Amino acid sequence: MLYYVLFFLGIISLWWHWRARRRMRVTNLTGKYIFITGCDTGFGNMAAKVFDKKGFRVFASCLTETGAKELKAVTSKQLQTVLLDVRDSDSIKKVAARVKAEVQSEGLWGLVNNAGIMGISAPTDWLDIEHFREPIEVNLIGLINVTINMLPLIKKAKGRIVNVSSVGGRLAFSGGGYFASKFGVEGFNDSLRRDMKAFGVKVCCIQPGLFKTALSNPTKIMKEKEVIWNKLPPDIKMQYGEDYFQKDAAKKQKLSKMCLNEDISPVVQCMEHALTSLHPHAHYIVGQDAKLFWNPLSRMPAIIQDFLLLQNRVELAVSHAK
Repeated sequence: MLYYVLFFLGIISLWWHWRARRRMRVTNLTGKYIFITGCDTGFGNMAAKVFDKKGFRVFASCLTETGAKELKAVTSKQLQTVLLDVRDSDSIKKVAARVKAEVQSEGLWGLVNNAGIMGISAPTDWLDIEHFREPIEVNLIGLINVTINMLPLIKKAKGRIVNVSSVGGRLAFSGGGYFASKFGVEGFNDSLRRDMKAFGVKVCCIQPGLFKTALSNPTKIMKEKEVIWNKLPPDIKMQYGEDYFQKDAAKKQKLSKMCLNEDISPVVQCMEHALTSLHPHAHYIVGQDAKLFWNPLSRMPAIIQDFLLLQNRVELAVSHAK
């Protein structure tokens, strides 16, 4: 009996210690510089507004002038917007030089690599290499390029790097370049975290589930998929079945309603914890769908993953031709 009591007390003690560590914050962060990519909409846009209100000096990179103007109109004079296409190396170098001139010897406390696109999500035999290239260029190569150029400033401040990945970096549940890019982000993030440990730089990875943002708009995704479907050669359409697209759209719509997280603020809260906690997490899994389904499924054997994921696939016409 005493053994069970001690075991229970030990569990309670560990839990209390973990909770206490989670609440500990870095002091004197007001006025520190942070750089956030992808601030036109979604997570990055909300993060720029939140961190600006909290007293950080924010560099918010936007892809469009419209996005930059709209953000600037609702934030303080302290926030600076910069136009940046993460696919453009020259643009990244110029922005990094501007940031360096601003932060000087203080360095850059935080880099939030948030910019990303979905790209075409469709079966692999519908796609060509260009469909894979764009999301990999933005989500992976762009993220690495921004990180490399900002790294000396982060090291100077012994700051934080926060990479926004996805549960799609743990489990590929559709075809296309998005999942390949996010698996790459996970690999880069883990190696960077270990490389930077000796310099006092902490590297964190956020893995959101399906959230309501422009990136994951199901209507837009299905419209892009329909364009690809309409251009497929007749033999591919015959293999899938003429009614495949309509059936697939109905299944994807049902899944989206089940999994979609309407409130995006939990992702920004994870960014804040990663930037301000004395003991940030290596990984943040965000969203009910991610916590209850995608993350547990990613840890299961492949045979179970395949069985469950294929339940959401439409049976192909070629399956009946055996």
